[in-house]
Amino acid sequence: MASRLLCRQIFSSVRRAVVPPAATGVRNMAVGGVPTDEEQATGLEKRELDAKKAGIADPFSMEINTTPPGTRDSPCMVPSIYERRLVGCVCEEDATYIQWMWLEKGEAQRCECGHWFQLQGVTPPGAAEAHH
Repeated sequence: MASRLLCRQIFSSVRRAVVPPAATGVRNMAVGGVPTDEEQATGLEKRELDAKKAGIADPFSMEINTTPPGTRDSPCMVPSIYERRLVGCVCEEDATYIQWMWLEKGEAQRCECGHWFQLQGVTPPGAAEAHH
């Protein structure tokens, strides 16, 4: 009998502690089901989803970029939000491997095959909204 009263007391206090979803802005699992990816995303994932929602297909510039070989005077510009970025160069059209190199911010750098690359600083997606 005492254990039954204790269980009732615990369950009733738990039910009272549940905050309605309208007060928190989050769906209650019992009411609305499982939250979507957009509803539970945070950090970089949220920035990526927001950028894609705004129409930016490749917010972190991760797509393969094929350009003509860069020269010293006109290097291939590589966007990055960091001071350095790992870049892969397929030196010949029929090459079966990728020549990897770290591209540092500053002067243009030359791959072993002779193609030139230069790091171009860009603003990370969502950074403008974070400062407001």
